[in-house]
Order: sequence, then structure tokens, then C-alpha cells
Amino acid sequence: MEMGLSRVHFPVTTLGPGQRLGIWFQGCHLQCQGCISTDTWPKAKHLTDIDALLDVIKDWIHLAEGITISGGEPFEQPQALAYLVHQLKRLTPVDILIYTGLPFAKIVNDVNVMAPNVDVIISEPFVINEAQTFTLRGSDNQNMHLLTPLGQARFADYQYQRMDDQHHALDMMFDEKGVIWFAGIPKRDDFLTLQTLLENQGHQLKTTAHKTKQHKRR
Repeated sequence: MEMGLSRVHFPVTTLGPGQRLGIWFQGCHLQCQGCISTDTWPKAKHLTDIDALLDVIKDWIHLAEGITISGGEPFEQPQALAYLVHQLKRLTPVDILIYTGLPFAKIVNDVNVMAPNVDVIISEPFVINEAQTFTLRGSDNQNMHLLTPLGQARFADYQYQRMDDQHHALDMMFDEKGVIWFAGIPKRDDFLTLQTLLENQGHQLKTTAHKTKQHKRR
């Protein structure tokens, strides 16, 4: 089984409790306004064999206290996603959290196929004009679904937890080309603000944050 893969990182500490393995799918047709990861929108040019991927990251899997899957849009590849979570649960007993921008009603059949291998799902599209007050969510219209006893035990405190500055922390990672990646839930338009500050000082920064109308340069 193959998947369109954007990136994998360990440890991720900002997308759920504990030191987590982060797996990002490549490809998203939703293209929400204000998205900070427009690089994950196009479909993957090359597919990744899931078994080979798991073999490469097996040491991370055994060290991880949880797994977070995001994108892109994972449910655009439902068969690959189902296979991935099944194989992960064979390798580790830790919780699996999936982010999706789709309404839960549209993915419920796929979720049932994956049961009980998925513990938590955060669903619904990111909406730039919505408030941003709940932890682990980019906008307050997004819902957290606790699907298993493990999910309930690990995430019950997060379900209605209000966000503060501590929860806006970001993990920073580098790839072999020197590109910097961030994982987490930033404050609204943080990356575009950073880009503007650096450009005003004569630096160049290319960001994957989607430019909303109020941030388009004149």
C-alpha cells in the first residue's frame, strides 16, 4: 500500500499530549483560506510505500507517546490512511489522533472502517473568521471526537480546554535542504506577520501560509 506523504517528524510536542510522532499526508482539495501549509495542497508527485516508511521510522514509533496524523487531507487517501493506522496499532499501543478538514458526517463510514485503530479525530475545515480559543484547534468550529477509551483518557482534558500563550508554542524542524518546518497551532497570521517583519528589515522569507486579503502586499 502506498500513500502521498509530505513529511514525518519526531518528536512533536504541540499536537497532543506527550512526545508524538507526526505524519503529514500530501494533497488537499479543501485549500482553506488562511492555511499555514499550502505546500501540502498539491497531490504527491511520488508515492511512498507505507511498509517501507514504517521500517525507516520504527525507532521513532517505539519512542513515541502518541501519534498525530495531519496534512494535507488524510481522508483524501482513505485506504492508505486505514492501512497506515492499522499497521501503526500493530507496532505500538499509543493513541492515534487524526486531523481532518472534512465534516465528521462525511468521513464517518471511513472512520468506522478504521475502528478501533483511531482514538481521536479533530474534524471540520479551518475557518479564518472564526474565533481561536480551544486548544489543538485552529478555529472554534472544529470538533474533537473521542472515539475510544484510550482517546477519552488521553484527551478529555483537551476537549474544552481554553487556549493560552503556552498552547501557541510551535515545534521547529529542518529538512536536508535547510527548509524550516513548524508544527503546532500558531496565533492567527503569525507567519505572515513574521514575513512582513523580516522583509521590512531587508531579509527574504518564503512562507507556505496562505495570504488572506488583508495581508496581500500593495
